[in-house]
Amino acid sequence: MKVSSQSTIDLKDIVQFPLPGMNIPGALTFSPDGRFLTYLFSPDGGLVRQLYGYDFSEGTARLLIAPNAQSGSEENLSLAEKLRRERLRQRELGITSYQWASKTGQMLIPQPDGLYIFEGEDGGLRPLLTNSAKPLQDAHFSPDGAWVAFVQDAELYVLPTAAGEPQQISSGARGTGKTNGLAEYIAQEELGRRRGYWWSPDSQKLAFVQVDETHIPVYRIVHQGKDAVGDAAQEDHHYPFAGMPNAKVRLGVVGRDGGDVQWLDLGENEDIYLARVKWLPNGRLTAQILNREQTQLDLVEFDLATGQKRLLLRETSDVWINLHDIFHPIKKLPEHAAGGFIWASERTGFRHLYLYDADGEEIRPLTHGDWQVDSLAGVDAENEVVYFMASQEAPTESHLYRVWLLGGEPHRLTTEPGLHSVVLDVKRNRFVAVQQSAEQPPSIVIRSLADGRSLNTIYIQPDDRTAQLNLPTPEIVTLQNRDGVQLYGAIYRPPATFGDGPFPTIVSVYGGPHAQRVTNSWGLTVDMRAQYLASQGFLVFKLDNQGSARRGLAFEAPIKHNMGDVEVADQVDGVRWLVAQGLADPARVGIYGWSYGGYLSLMCLARAADTFRVAVAGAPVTHWDGYDTGYTERYMGLPQQNPSGYDVSSVMHHLDKMTGKLLLVHGLIDENVHFRHTARLINALIAARQRYDLLLFPDERHMPRQADGRFYMEEQIADYFKENL
Repeated sequence: MKVSSQSTIDLKDIVQFPLPGMNIPGALTFSPDGRFLTYLFSPDGGLVRQLYGYDFSEGTARLLIAPNAQSGSEENLSLAEKLRRERLRQRELGITSYQWASKTGQMLIPQPDGLYIFEGEDGGLRPLLTNSAKPLQDAHFSPDGAWVAFVQDAELYVLPTAAGEPQQISSGARGTGKTNGLAEYIAQEELGRRRGYWWSPDSQKLAFVQVDETHIPVYRIVHQGKDAVGDAAQEDHHYPFAGMPNAKVRLGVVGRDGGDVQWLDLGENEDIYLARVKWLPNGRLTAQILNREQTQLDLVEFDLATGQKRLLLRETSDVWINLHDIFHPIKKLPEHAAGGFIWASERTGFRHLYLYDADGEEIRPLTHGDWQVDSLAGVDAENEVVYFMASQEAPTESHLYRVWLLGGEPHRLTTEPGLHSVVLDVKRNRFVAVQQSAEQPPSIVIRSLADGRSLNTIYIQPDDRTAQLNLPTPEIVTLQNRDGVQLYGAIYRPPATFGDGPFPTIVSVYGGPHAQRVTNSWGLTVDMRAQYLASQGFLVFKLDNQGSARRGLAFEAPIKHNMGDVEVADQVDGVRWLVAQGLADPARVGIYGWSYGGYLSLMCLARAADTFRVAVAGAPVTHWDGYDTGYTERYMGLPQQNPSGYDVSSVMHHLDKMTGKLLLVHGLIDENVHFRHTARLINALIAARQRYDLLLFPDERHMPRQADGRFYMEEQIADYFKENL
C-alpha cells in the first residue's frame, strides 16, 4: 500500500500563484531566423511577466523587454480586456502576449496603454500607437510585417508599422450595437474562436466578421459590492440563453485601404455558427460552418474573384461535432500537383488525421486506432512529414509523433513519461518541448526532430517551495464502473500518521465534457486544495467519468441529452471502489467542484444521497435553460426539442432526495455562470424547506482572482468539511 509522507502545506499555499514548480517560461516561440527562442517569464516567481530571449549561439538567456508600470495590475485594464482575460482564464500580468513579424524580424507588443514595436536589441522598443481614448483590441501584424490591424470602438483599423495614422477600414457598426472584427461571446467561450478578422496571405485584404447582437435581450450584472452607483456599477451583456436567439454573424472581405465590403454567402440558414476562418496560400478563403444543433460541419471555400462558394467536405455526427484547429493546407503533394490539405475527423469514434486533395477528395488516412490525435504540431511538406500530438500510449499522456504523408505507422519522438507540449522551429530541424509528469515539474528541452534526442536544456530551475512543501505524488489508478467501462482516477492519501484507513473521503470533481483531470502531469500533483485536505487527514479522490475528454466519442456520448446522470453513477462507482479497497469510510464522503463540477457536486448530493453526505458547489449551473446556447445545446439539444431532458438534468428536479450538508459558493459578477443559477436554486431549497449554507463574493467573476478572497474561501471550504465529515 502506498503511504503519503507528511506535507507542510498551509492554506496560504493554496492561493499563491504561480503554483509550486509552475513558474516556467511561457509563450515559447522561435525567432523567424531560428537564432533565438523567445518566451515570457516572471523571474521573481510572481505573475508579472517579462519578455526574454535565449540565444542558441551563446547558450544564454537575457531580458529583452520589461513591462511598463501600467501592466502590473488588473485595475488598469479596460472592461473589454478583463472580459477577454476571463475567456482565456488568464491570471498573468505584465507582457502577456507578443507576435513576431516573420518577414521583418520585428515584434508587436500590446500593453494596457497601447501598441509597441520591438526593433531588436539595437533598436529597442518603439511606441506605435499609445494613450488612445478607446481600448485597442486584438492587434496583429500583416503577413509582410508592414501593417498592424486592430479593433477599436467596434470598428477595424490598419496602421503602417513604419509611421503614420490609423485608418478605419470597416464601417456601420459603431453606435449600432454591432461589432466589426471581434469574435462574439459564444465563439470565444464555447467554440475556441477568439479572433474576428484575418489578414490575406498577400497582406492586401482582411476577412472579418460582423456581429449583430442587438436582438438578444440584455442581461444586466450589477456590481453590488461597489461604492459607486449608476453606469459605473453595472454591465450589460447580450447573453444567448439556451433555446433563445444567437448572434447574427456575417463574413466579409475588405481591402487594406478600405472601400466596399464583399459579403460572402454562408448559406440560407442564418442560425449557424461561424466556427473557423482560414485563408489558403492561393488567396482563396475558407470557412467552417456549424449548424445550430452542432451535428454537421461544412468546410467551404470562396473564390473571391468570382464570388463562388464550393463545399470541400462535410462532417456529420450522431453525437456532436468536437471542433478542432487541424486544417493545414499543403501547396504540393507527391501525387497531386494542385496540393491539398490535412484534416482531422472523428468519423471512426476517435480523432485522426486524413489527407485530402485540393478538391476535398480523401486521399488516405494518416493515423488510426483507439486513441486520439490532440493537435497538429507542424508539417514538413518538403520532406513529406507530419508532426502531431496524441495519446497513443495512454489517455493520461500526450506525446509528439511523426508520420509520413505517404502513410505508415506513427513514430514517437518524446520518450519521457507524462504530458508534453511542443513548438517546432521554422526549418523543421528542432523542437522545444515542455515536459512534465506527476513526479517531475515542467522542464524545457530543445530536441532534434530527426530522432527526439535532447540537444539542450533551456529550463529546469527547481522551485524551492516544491522541496519545502514535500508534496506527495498522487497515485493514478484504474477501475471498472458498473458496466465494465475503464475509468481513470487519482488518489491523494493522508500521511501515515492518520493510519491505514478507512478515511473520511472527499471527491474532487469536474466531470464535464471537453475536460480531463486525471493525467500524468505536475498539474495533478500541485492541486493544492487536494494536497491540503489530504494533509488534514482526508482521502481526496478524482475520477474522470464518462463524458470527459480524450477517450473518444463513445466515451463522451452517454451524457447526450441527459447531463447529471451517468456522471453521478460513475462517481458513485468510484466511491464504492475506494470502499472496497478499505480506503474510504462510506459514512463520511463529501464532494466539491467548480462550474460543471459545482453542478455535478449538487447532482451527486441529490441523486446519490446514500453515498455523499456533504457538498461544496462553486459557481454551479443549476438548470441548463440558464446557460448559453453554444455549450448547452451541443450536449442537451434545444430546450424546445428536449424539455424532459432539461427538466431531469436540473438540480431542482431532485431536491426532494437531498439530505446532506450543502455549501454554495458564487461570485456576484460572474458573467459566465450567472449568480442567477444559485439564486434560483436557493428559491427551490426554501420551497423544499432544505437547509443550505452560502458563501458570496461580490467582486468576483467566474474565476476568483483576489488573493484575500481566495484565502477566505479556502478557509471556509476546509472548515466545512472538517465540521461535517
